[in-house]
Amino acid sequence: MLDMIMKVFGRSEKKSGQIAKERLQVVLIHDRASVSPEVMDRLKTEIIEVISKYMDINKKEMEISLANDADSVALVANIPVNSLRHAMK
Repeated sequence: MLDMIMKVFGRSEKKSGQIAKERLQVVLIHDRASVSPEVMDRLKTEIIEVISKYMDINKKEMEISLANDADSVALVANIPVNSLRHAMK
């Protein structure tokens, strides 16, 4: 909760070097997985479309990335849900 408040007010506990390191790791993971930025953007758009049918989500706060394990790549999604939509018939 405190992290979210810090983000809102533009304060971060991470140093710029740590942020740069994390960004570089994301770029390297995407390269190893052979996923272009265009594909990631399309994937994110389609995930938003599908999930939005069932839930009201916070698109500004969502994060979708690839995580690299020793021998595999995983899609990691952090999608804040504001509320569920009524059941569809």
